[in-house]
Amino acid sequence: MKAYFHGFMMIMSRMLEKPVWMLLLCSLCIMSLVYVNHSVWDLPVAVVDLDHSSASRMVTRSLDASAKIAVQNYISIEEAQQDLVARKLFAVVVLPHNMEKRILHGENVTIPAYGDATNRLANGQIEQDVISAYRAMTLSYNSEILLNNGFTPVQIQRILSPIKAQSIDVFNPGISFAAITFPGLMVMMLQHTLLIAATRTSIVLHTLPQGKPPLPVYLGCLSALIPIWLFLSVILFVIWPMLLGYRQTATIPEILVLTFPFILATLGFAKLITECLRSIELIYLTLAMVTTPVFYISGTIWPLQLMPKWVWFISHLLPSTWATNAIASVNQMGLSITEVGGDVVMMLVLGASYATLGWLVGTLRDGHLRRFMTNLRHGLHKKS
Repeated sequence: MKAYFHGFMMIMSRMLEKPVWMLLLCSLCIMSLVYVNHSVWDLPVAVVDLDHSSASRMVTRSLDASAKIAVQNYISIEEAQQDLVARKLFAVVVLPHNMEKRILHGENVTIPAYGDATNRLANGQIEQDVISAYRAMTLSYNSEILLNNGFTPVQIQRILSPIKAQSIDVFNPGISFAAITFPGLMVMMLQHTLLIAATRTSIVLHTLPQGKPPLPVYLGCLSALIPIWLFLSVILFVIWPMLLGYRQTATIPEILVLTFPFILATLGFAKLITECLRSIELIYLTLAMVTTPVFYISGTIWPLQLMPKWVWFISHLLPSTWATNAIASVNQMGLSITEVGGDVVMMLVLGASYATLGWLVGTLRDGHLRRFMTNLRHGLHKKS
């Protein structure tokens, strides 16, 4: 126990003397500033009104009244398309000739819309608002046609809206795309920085002039990283989102309960990476190359269920996948700790598995396992 405490205090004092890990807070705070507005607002969208009727003006007003779209009127389609290519616009909506007349005659009307496919989030928001504005316009004209044909307002309501629907934010009010990607980004940053710190600590301990330290000292040195990254998790998952105004449902103890197994799993993963590479240059290069792919397959920006089976399998071998799901579920979606207990158990299992694999790889590379098997065979041979 004395050796463990000595290793713990040695690394802890060095980390506090040179708090390079505080750079994580600076870098993440700068990156997450793009999420200050929580969601997309006032996207510039061109509206080319070729009809100049009451129906086209109604659609334009509905689009301009939406929170996601800021309407910019254009005279010609060609000019609007040029600005779309120049990235001055997110979409172009064309209101065709004789749109109102065709609606009054009961004909189908198509409203062409051109979007920038490279902005999937903005495209989806604009598409929803365009559909909503079109439905509001057709509902108004259908109501007028039925009223002119002798239907009462109650009958019109029953015909056009036979089912009264009302959506209420009960389970997760205020959830946006940014609110889900935000914890995923922070989990990836925690995993990446902890992998670097743990692998560097392990390599330094392996290359000491007096040789490898005893196991208690080694465990104590790695354990010194845990309180620092727990502190970082409180900053990143509680204080910083609070300053940005994001809705949170988890308490600090719940965040620590979820982060602690994630840190253990990452330390086990770092053990395996250290024993496989054993070079700080190779580790830095490898982590720099795989961080972005790991973020993409973590389930943060693409559903895990839609991934190919082999990609799905790889993603579930990463601690960040389970941590992202658990933390976002509890802190953003209001689930309890017990409902994400399976994710916590899997992180602990991954940590133990990676640490065991790292130990086996280390003993194999150092020749300890080979010598052990040789001595075991000699012992069996002598007995026989």
